[in-house]
Amino acid sequence: MGGLQLSRSKRDLMDDAKSIFDEIDETEEARAIAEAEAEIDAGQGVSHKKARQWLRKLAKGKAAPPPCK
Repeated sequence: MGGLQLSRSKRDLMDDAKSIFDEIDETEEARAIAEAEAEIDAGQGVSHKKARQWLRKLAKGKAAPPPCK
């Protein structure tokens, strides 16, 4: 005879499971945005062009270190 059968499918259970993304911590989100903007203002960001070039290398299977300023 088979094992214990649940009245709901695994899919239904997963759909109902809580996720860390279900609730937004507005204070934390505002802090993270302010931190990111300060880094960009301080010149610590990486240009879109450099990021795109790096991602294209990775997509082609080439090992490449992350871009720097």
